[in-house]
Amino acid sequence: MTQKVHSILLITGDQLSLTLAALRTSDKATTRVLMAEVRPEATTAKHHKKKIIFVFSAMRHFAEELRGQGWHVDYVKLDDAANTQSLASEVKRAQSRHGAEILQTTAPNDYRLRRELDFITQLPDDRFFCSDKEFADYAKAHHSLRMEFFYREMRRKSGLLMNGPDPVGGRWNFDAENRKPAKGERNFPTPPHFEPDTITQQVIELVKHHFADHYGLAEPFWFGVTRQQAAKAFQHFLRHGLPHFGATQDAMLEGQYYLNHSVISLYLNFGLLDAREICCAAQAAYQSGEAPLAAVEGFIRQILGWREYVRGIYWLKMPGYLQSNALGATRPIPDFYWSHNTEMNCMAQVFRQTHDEAYAHHIQRLMITGNFALLAGLNPAQVHDWYHAVYIDALEWVEAPNTIGMALHADGGLMGSKPYAASANYINKMSDYCGSCRYDPKQRLGPDACPFNALYWNFIATHHQAFSRNPRMSQTANSYQKMSAEDKSAIKTQAEGFLASLKAYQE
Repeated sequence: MTQKVHSILLITGDQLSLTLAALRTSDKATTRVLMAEVRPEATTAKHHKKKIIFVFSAMRHFAEELRGQGWHVDYVKLDDAANTQSLASEVKRAQSRHGAEILQTTAPNDYRLRRELDFITQLPDDRFFCSDKEFADYAKAHHSLRMEFFYREMRRKSGLLMNGPDPVGGRWNFDAENRKPAKGERNFPTPPHFEPDTITQQVIELVKHHFADHYGLAEPFWFGVTRQQAAKAFQHFLRHGLPHFGATQDAMLEGQYYLNHSVISLYLNFGLLDAREICCAAQAAYQSGEAPLAAVEGFIRQILGWREYVRGIYWLKMPGYLQSNALGATRPIPDFYWSHNTEMNCMAQVFRQTHDEAYAHHIQRLMITGNFALLAGLNPAQVHDWYHAVYIDALEWVEAPNTIGMALHADGGLMGSKPYAASANYINKMSDYCGSCRYDPKQRLGPDACPFNALYWNFIATHHQAFSRNPRMSQTANSYQKMSAEDKSAIKTQAEGFLASLKAYQE
């Protein structure tokens, strides 16, 4: 029997949730779901091959899941002959094809796409704890937009880890207990690996053919692409990673990509996992004695606090946020961000891991590649483009504030009261990268000195006037001021010599 189509319901690649607002409010009998693989969504940022494989395969599997639940689905593959390679045009083509009167979707979480699809009815995305409007109202009512205080509001609102009006354990934040190195540990759980099925293998071949010049390896591909696989990956973390997650979440080890991290952000950001269910499961692990409070609080804070906070910042400050450059950083991104050809072992380790797996955990991103970009004065827009392209979990709304605000302090201190700047001492303390590096983390000057050291003090010198007025940076600025003129000159010469040796990336 031919379906009488009254409505076209567009589902984008990061909306792979059965609880999606547009699905809940639609009638299966008269709605035609539309999903489409279009080239601009893979090339606006030149995304990692594994990222494209994950998204397209997850979309195809989700379409089959919807069909299994009785939905009528039009799925337009990338290489379909009639594909217009535009989501907006595919919606209009579907409307013409079916004679539908209503066009609707759940509001995209990408600013560009939300504007491109402004001719479609957009329902609020209620998969988040905090709506766009709620965050805007919060921002109006608070002079400071520090995440910690927003996080407390989210704890009160959600009831997570709360004992009436008070936080469980008597403290809101156990971060001070979650900063231990892990140099002596090697027994870390490996995230579940999933063998590509026929659908995924077809997508792998598609990507290898159409996106051969994109960054990274396409294979081996082991990420989950279905709701069941994502759930299995999360359950594995609950059992094996969460109990030890807190203490070593800031640690970095050579050859150990995952440590006790969950590696579920890709499933969460693209809709295969639900944020509320994840947080409740983590809370239950604490309540049953399977994981300590410090680990569970730290994990929940990343989702209920940080993830919600960066989304709020994104929608509060777009579209101008992407052009933020408060520190006036203009240096082109170096070639080794793409080639991973550098003698700095910490950088090479993270670049190689990123190239091969499309993954690095948050401290590697913040305190290695982000810290270098901050100290070297790299152009924030170019660094943002790199992070957006290379990581499998990177959607613009979550990546841009993390890069522009958190890592590069380019938003002028909106997100952080101080830049996350560090010398080699931090890297040596929190990792084992320095042990096999040709540079010495304890030397500031000379051919064997770690570049991070001179770059750090040169960064302080460059912004000395502003930092001397910052309560959290004034002590460091004063330490620089007390250096001799000879030491200051030597630091500048060392830093500028290294920076002059960098080869700019040419696409």
